[in-house]
Amino acid sequence: MAHIPTQPGLPGISSLFAFRPETAKPMRELAHVLLYSESSLSSGEREVIATYVSSRNQCVFCTQSHAAAARAHLKENASMVDDVLLNGLNATVSDKLKALLTIAGKVQKGGRIVTDEDVALAKSLGATDMEIHDTVLIAAAFSMFNRYVDGLASFTPQDPADYVSMGERMASLGYIPPKS
Repeated sequence: MAHIPTQPGLPGISSLFAFRPETAKPMRELAHVLLYSESSLSSGEREVIATYVSSRNQCVFCTQSHAAAARAHLKENASMVDDVLLNGLNATVSDKLKALLTIAGKVQKGGRIVTDEDVALAKSLGATDMEIHDTVLIAAAFSMFNRYVDGLASFTPQDPADYVSMGERMASLGYIPPKS
């Protein structure tokens, strides 16, 4: 049960956004830019970074919902999501994505843990300054989102099937709700 009164049936962050729409708007816009807007990293890759950070933060709702979105984006490569969740930095992903996940994991622990060597390695593997920037911001934002969801004990569905439609919706529409 959530620590504050939320709308019954709305899972995770959605219930918190409904509770305080004026804070939801900039948070949704940030998530949309980071995960859905134009980028040299695919939306699937960016969702994998969000999933990885959420998993490290043990936020079940964000891990499951963003893993579902990543799977929806990645389609035939959807198994990469489970590989990252199961094997972390030992997953079978590109060296560039491993370097970005390394940076994201360090940001999740504390921003000052990221080293010049981490950034140099990512760049040597083809990561652009924008990709490094966005990786750091995804990791920082999702650490906040994870703490928001878990800190208010929002409703977290237990059935993995409940996340499939959430992921498909996020992958097809992004994070800004359509105008009514």
